[in-house]
Amino acid sequence: MARRTGWGEGNLTTRHIPAGVAGTILMMAAACAPASATDGYFQVGFGVRQNALGGAGVADSRDAMAQTLNPAGIVGIGDQMQIGASLFLPYRGYETSGPGFVAPGPVESGSNLFLMPNFAYVRQIDEVSSWGVSLYGNGGMNTTYADVPNPACGGGSGVFCGGKAGVDLMQAFLSVDYARAFGPVTVGIAPTFAAQRFAARGLAAFAPISLDPTHLTDNGYDYSFGGGLRAGVEWKITPSLRLGLSGQSRMYMQKFDKYAGLFAERGGFDIPASVTAGLAWDARPDLTLMFDYQHIFYSDIASISNPSTALPPLGGDNGPGFGWKDVDVFKIGAEWRATDRWTFRAGYAYGDNPISSSDVTFNILAPGVVQHHVTAGAAFKYSDDDTLELAAMYVPEAKVSGIEMTPIGPNPIRTITIEMHQFQLLAGWTHKF
Repeated sequence: MARRTGWGEGNLTTRHIPAGVAGTILMMAAACAPASATDGYFQVGFGVRQNALGGAGVADSRDAMAQTLNPAGIVGIGDQMQIGASLFLPYRGYETSGPGFVAPGPVESGSNLFLMPNFAYVRQIDEVSSWGVSLYGNGGMNTTYADVPNPACGGGSGVFCGGKAGVDLMQAFLSVDYARAFGPVTVGIAPTFAAQRFAARGLAAFAPISLDPTHLTDNGYDYSFGGGLRAGVEWKITPSLRLGLSGQSRMYMQKFDKYAGLFAERGGFDIPASVTAGLAWDARPDLTLMFDYQHIFYSDIASISNPSTALPPLGGDNGPGFGWKDVDVFKIGAEWRATDRWTFRAGYAYGDNPISSSDVTFNILAPGVVQHHVTAGAAFKYSDDDTLELAAMYVPEAKVSGIEMTPIGPNPIRTITIEMHQFQLLAGWTHKF
C-alpha cells in the first residue's frame, strides 16, 4: 500500500544456530510484546531505571540493565541480578475522509495489552573488569485490524480487502558483555545474538504488484536469526561529571523467506545501527542529571526505508517499503537518592517521527508516529541486598496525515490519518550478591 506496500525484514543466510542459544532467544521472543513505548520501533529504554529516566543514562551506569545502554557501565557496580517486566498499552489506528480503497475509518487496532520481560546479570571479575549477560527486546510494528466492512472490495471486506489485517514483529536480543577500566576511562564490548519473528495477513490485494505473491501474506510466522556488535565507553571527566558513548552495529539477519514477496530484497529485514552519546552530572551527592542523544539509522535498511511510492514489485531490491527516515532522539533524566531506602526518578524523551505524509497508507500497519515520552519512577531498597523498582510512561497522541495510495496509484480525493498514543507500566527486582 502506501503506494503499494513495501517494507522488509532480514538478511543473512546461515541457519545453523546453536539449539540452546536459539531456544533461549525464541522463548524470549515469544514472551516479548510486539510493541513498546518506542522511537520508531526501538524502545526508549530497557529496564525500569532507564525507562523512568526517559531512556537517559548512557553516562550513568548503576544497575545490571545499564549494559543494554552502554556495555562499558558495569565495572564497579557489584555482583547483581535484575528481573523486570513492562505492561504496555498502545492505542493505534487511522481515520479517513472521502471514498477510497482502504476501509473507511475511524478504525482502531485491537490487542492493546502486552507484557515484555527483561533480564540482566553482572559479575565483577576483579577491581577493574566485569562481565555480564542481558536479555531484552524491541517492538513497535504490531497491528491487529478486524474484518471490517469495506465498500471498495467488491463483496470482500477488511482494511485492505483481505479480511483481518495486520503485522506482528518481535525482536529479542541476547548480549554477553565484557568491560574493563583503564583509569578514568572504561570500555565495554558486547557481541549480540538476535532473533526475529514476523507474520502478516490481510494483504492479498497487493498480489498483482508482488514479486512473489505466494510469499506476500497469510503465511503464518517466520523466524530470522543473526547478530551484531555493541560497544561503549564511559569517561569520568571529573568526580562529578561523566561522558558516555555507545553504539550498536547493523545486525545482519536471515531473510524472512515466507515474506519474500513483501519485503524489499526478497524478504530482507536487518536491524538498524544506532549510536548514543550523553553526559551525567552529579549536581549534589544525592542528585544526578542526565542528557542523552541517540541516532537510529533506519535509512540503511531497504525494507524499512524504501519509499512506499517506489516502483513495484514488492519484494524487489528497490521495491516499495515503509518510507521510514532516520530518527534523532533527545533524552533527559533526573535521579534523586532521597534516603538510603528511597530513590525517585523522572525523565522526558523526544524523538523524530520517521513517517512522512506520503507513506501513511502502508504505515496503517505500523503507525510508529509518537514523539513525546513523559516518565517517572521510584525504587525502594527493602533489604541490604534487594530493591523493588517501579516506573510509568505516558506517550501522548501523535498523528500524521497524507493522501491515500492504492495498489494502482494515488487517490487525491481522500486523506488518511494514522495515529497512536501509549501507556506503559514497569516493575523490576534487583538482587545484589
